[in-house]
Amino acid sequence: MDTTAQRRFLLINPNTNPLTTQRLQEVLQPLLPLNVQLRVQTARFGAPYIACEASHAVAAHACLDVWTTERGSPQAPLNGVLIGCFGDPGLFALREVSACPVTGLAEASFIQAAALGPFAIVTGGERWKPMLQRLANGLGYGDLLRHIETVAPTGAALQADPDMALRCLGQACQNAAQTGVSSIILGGAGLAGYARLLQDHCTLPLIDSAQAGWEVLLQQQQVIAGPTAHDGFYAPWVGLPEAFSQVPPKGHG
Repeated sequence: MDTTAQRRFLLINPNTNPLTTQRLQEVLQPLLPLNVQLRVQTARFGAPYIACEASHAVAAHACLDVWTTERGSPQAPLNGVLIGCFGDPGLFALREVSACPVTGLAEASFIQAAALGPFAIVTGGERWKPMLQRLANGLGYGDLLRHIETVAPTGAALQADPDMALRCLGQACQNAAQTGVSSIILGGAGLAGYARLLQDHCTLPLIDSAQAGWEVLLQQQQVIAGPTAHDGFYAPWVGLPEAFSQVPPKGHG
């Protein structure tokens, strides 16, 4: 195998806020190995920042929209897809249709945190709590997720005011550290990079969900020669963009 061949990964920001995309790129770009390209795309439609069930549902569609467009591009096939939202909208759908590994910020963080023992989550937006608990249960980490500490400001508000975010998240991490867990996930695309800034003020390991997403995806990546029978949709489409119909149906064999 030619180890110098470039590997190509796709990071999808399901939020429509380009500043969130920029933050993810700034945090992850220094982590890229040689011969690795990280293509970063922002959702064409949906909410500026996902913070409820409805925006999460639309974001799953937006992720598929980005994937179909990228799949149809003339560039090299993808080696992995990262969903840049701590809630992983569209995770199971993208994993079903894509021939390469797919993970999200939440799943990857759960994987890293579970290796240390029971864990807690700190994130912005009060509506996230039941959504994240359901996701953890669905991914098999429900028993290890012992506490979810949500702060009133949404991830968008925290991203817009770094000083407020550090104060608010710092107190939330201290609260979460008192719940008998082994680590704390600082979850949210807009919170990328904050774990490093807060680590000195917390007695437990802080896991940056964006960094965890990239590290886990890189471990799972594999070389894909091109679209395969495992890469495509089962369903025909009506009324969706042309890129959806250009993806050949997946075989049932």
